[in-house]
Amino acid sequence: MSALTKVGEYTLLMQKVLTRPDRFRETCKQIIREMNNLGVSSIIIVLIISFFIGAVITIQIRLRVDNPMLPKYTTGLVTRDILLLEFSSTIMCLLLAGKVGSNIASEIGTMRITEQIDALDIMGVNSANFLILPKIIGLVLFSPVLVIFGMVTGISGGYLVSIFTNLISSDNYLYGLQTFFVPFYIEYSIIKTLVYSFIIASIAGYYGYYVKGGSLEVGKASTDSVVMSSIMILIADLVLTQLLLT
Repeated sequence: MSALTKVGEYTLLMQKVLTRPDRFRETCKQIIREMNNLGVSSIIIVLIISFFIGAVITIQIRLRVDNPMLPKYTTGLVTRDILLLEFSSTIMCLLLAGKVGSNIASEIGTMRITEQIDALDIMGVNSANFLILPKIIGLVLFSPVLVIFGMVTGISGGYLVSIFTNLISSDNYLYGLQTFFVPFYIEYSIIKTLVYSFIIASIAGYYGYYVKGGSLEVGKASTDSVVMSSIMILIADLVLTQLLLT
């Protein structure tokens, strides 16, 4: 299947997905379930990864910028900007594309090969809207929570490095966190994450919805969704950075 055909299929699918639900109450219940399945279940991995990445970034920066010409608070400042601008949004969503995206593609793909989606279509239900829209909304609504958790935990990881090692004093680290702070960086990170969440859920839903074959094809669709989501996230990162920060 050509890339142009896939783009066309994806566009037509999104037209079916992004419509008013036939059963609004049921959709709201599904959204809450998806926020738990896709968002809440990802909190632990976000906290663990953010903590250790924050600690490693702090150590790496301190070792690389050990220059008397640079102020001592540079480590805290650079660590903060890396976590706010890229890690808590882009890198974290690349990781979530593997966990959440593969989960969505596998779930919907399994429903396709077991003919559950065909049954919904026969009953007159907009299956694309019924299955994919709650996942998109659930992930988009919960993603800012994951971003904030990632920011706080990553900075906390760096702070613990300043406490338990002799690389940098905690006072210098905290001073660096506050120096030249730009509040818009937090908004910027959240905006990017909202876009990335839509990309992850919609692309995974597309690959799962159009699975043909058996369990082997479901696995392939899951892998393809992760790869394509990652590529589109990187492209979106380039575009959004150009639009929002220049």
